[in-house]
This record gives sequence, C-alpha cells and structure tokens, in this order.
Amino acid sequence: MSQAITPSQLRAQIRSGQHQGHTSGWCNGYVQCNVAILPKAWADEFLQFCQLNPKPCPVVAMAANPGDTHIPEIGPDFDIRSDVPKYRIWRNGELVEEVSDISDVWQDDLVTFLLGCSFSFEEALLADGLEVRNISEDVNVPMYNTNISCKPAGRFHGNTVVSMRPFKPADAIRMIQICSRFPSVHGAPIHFGDPAAIGIADIHRTDYGDAVSIKEGEVPVFTACGVTPQAAIAAAKPEFCITHSPGCMVVSDIPNSKLAIF
Repeated sequence: MSQAITPSQLRAQIRSGQHQGHTSGWCNGYVQCNVAILPKAWADEFLQFCQLNPKPCPVVAMAANPGDTHIPEIGPDFDIRSDVPKYRIWRNGELVEEVSDISDVWQDDLVTFLLGCSFSFEEALLADGLEVRNISEDVNVPMYNTNISCKPAGRFHGNTVVSMRPFKPADAIRMIQICSRFPSVHGAPIHFGDPAAIGIADIHRTDYGDAVSIKEGEVPVFTACGVTPQAAIAAAKPEFCITHSPGCMVVSDIPNSKLAIF
C-alpha cells in the first residue's frame, strides 16, 4: 500500500476506481471526513443534531447551497459525487446499495455535510510512537453500536457508534491526552475498558469495519465515531440520503494541524 501521496492524488485514484478500499493511514497530515448528504427539507434538523452531539458528529465543512457538489476548502478538484471510495444509499431509513459513484442519483436539493473522523488523530498517535492496530494490521478500524444515547433533534435520534483501538494502560492514558487536542475529530475517548459497560456484548464481533487483535495486557479504548449519523438516519427514515461506507472517507487538503487546539 503506497500512502505517500497527496490528497489530490488519492482523490484522483478514487475517482478513477483505482483506490476502492478504506482510507485509514492514507495521506498522513490531512483531515479525513465522514459524509452525510440529505435533502434540504432534512438538512436543518440534521445540522441541529450534529450541533447537539459534537463528539460523534463534529461538522468540519458543509456545502454552501443545496445541490453544490464542490466544497472549496476540501480541495480545488473535489467532487462529492465521485471522490469517496464507497457510498451508501439509503431510502426510507433502509440501506439499499453501496456504490462507488453517486452522479446518477444526485439531486439539486441535496446538502452535503462533512464530519470529523478519528483517522485524523491517528497521525498524532503514530508520531508519538503509539501503535494504531488497524493501521499496523492494514484493516478498517473496528466500530460498534453502543447504548450511549445521543441528544435528539427533530426527527433525528439514536445511539452513539464508537471506534476502538487497543493500548496498554500507560499508552491509553497518552492516547487520551493526544486526542484531547483534536475536538473537531471526536476528541478524547468516551470509554475504555469493559465493552459491556457501553452495550458491546462481544468485542471480537464488530458492527462495522474489521476486528483487530487485542494483545495480553491491553485495554480497548473507545472513541465517538462518525458512523453515528448513519444510525440516526436509519432511525429518522428520510426518503433519500447518502453516506460514506464505514472507513471510506473524504480525504481533504486541510492539514490536521489546523484542527489541533494546542
């Protein structure tokens, strides 16, 4: 896997179909974003849901107008219709298909939201010498549904989805310190230790992404995840919307350093 390419180069590979997998570990130094695209009639309520739940749903950027396919701060060549490795299409709250391009289903009333992603703080963890297991094992990050309720907004409600990375206890403390610098990409973890305490029955069975090995002496550390809006969308049942497939992000031209608060 060649990761030493620019975000623009990776987007070009995604657009051409050359890159179709997850984006974890790619384009270190740049912000990655989760995707939610909804009709204008649902957009205000969704924005309110994100504002009320900033840890799982931190808004990094959004389209200026309904129907816009380009968000300038993401990149001069960016097109939301083609620059995500895999999209999910939802109708009436049901996932109906996954596709690599949404040009043929695009509508002029659609509003794009790009939300912060934990992949952005992985770079800071690696720079500090911590192993990020999903990167070292070259798999998608493991993600789980929890029993942690989100604050409802209009028709949107649901529970928080988390991503998990295992660490030795001392490294887990360092991980919490590092992630606290990045509130725009989920910030500090929301739980570590016993998975059952947040409603996860089996840590080895993911709801999204791939399982990773947890070594002797390590504890699972759980961070709020941008897949959370998909659970809220499934509960709200809009007639039509589009999200990213878990782990398949928008890779932007925004440096991660711009999101650090210290």
